[in-house]
Amino acid sequence: MKQAVIAPSMIDLLYPLKDELEGYSREEFENDIVDECEKDIRQAFDAGAERVSVDFTEGRLATRNDPRNPWTGAGMLPHFIELNNRVMERFSPEQRANIGIHTCPGGDRDSVHSADVPYNDLLPHMFQINAGYFLIQLASEREKDPVYESIGKNRRDDANGVSQMAYIGVVNPGNPRVESAQEICDALVRAADFIPKESLGATDDCGFSPFSIDEKPNHGSPDYAREVAFQKVGNRVEGARMAAEKLGVS
Repeated sequence: MKQAVIAPSMIDLLYPLKDELEGYSREEFENDIVDECEKDIRQAFDAGAERVSVDFTEGRLATRNDPRNPWTGAGMLPHFIELNNRVMERFSPEQRANIGIHTCPGGDRDSVHSADVPYNDLLPHMFQINAGYFLIQLASEREKDPVYESIGKNRRDDANGVSQMAYIGVVNPGNPRVESAQEICDALVRAADFIPKESLGATDDCGFSPFSIDEKPNHGSPDYAREVAFQKVGNRVEGARMAAEKLGVS
């Protein structure tokens, strides 16, 4: 079982961008949110989770300059990386092998917030987080090879004692078309031209059911979306098996 938790960098956006709250400094606030993220992760493991993923959807958005969101132009990405690493340093390499980072351009109700922002503005920074694995939305990307190349270039064999795995998105929950197992296999084999095959895995893009109200405009109804989701996940498992056999990995 895998459990997702919110990144401290996302919670950091609750604090005023420029002003300081009387009686509660930014430093105190950030100490508190790092403590709480650590607690979230430990409690998830204690409850039986095999892996815990930290949701870092704000990472890609932080690389754009959007006048509607002043923080996006404030150069906050390096600080986001620092905050997340403050959490990671509280866990051993053996524990961090099962702690991951999720990145995407959004996936709520089949919509995105930063798909037009180049992924490669984020990835070199993101892999500086000392997590053991990364879940990277990729099936919905128009140009995949440059992203595969950046992943291969920036993932680390030694991230403070842990070798980083890259799980690439091979199915798109925002599109009701079901990807075939062969399509998924082909995507993984192509990715292995850029990413070491022993450090490569498959995942889903985000958007199957992000919140309690599962509205999927592109699908027409939640029931149909659910049926499609199971087909996509089944093909992802089979496509990954086919790719592993073709690449000679277990």
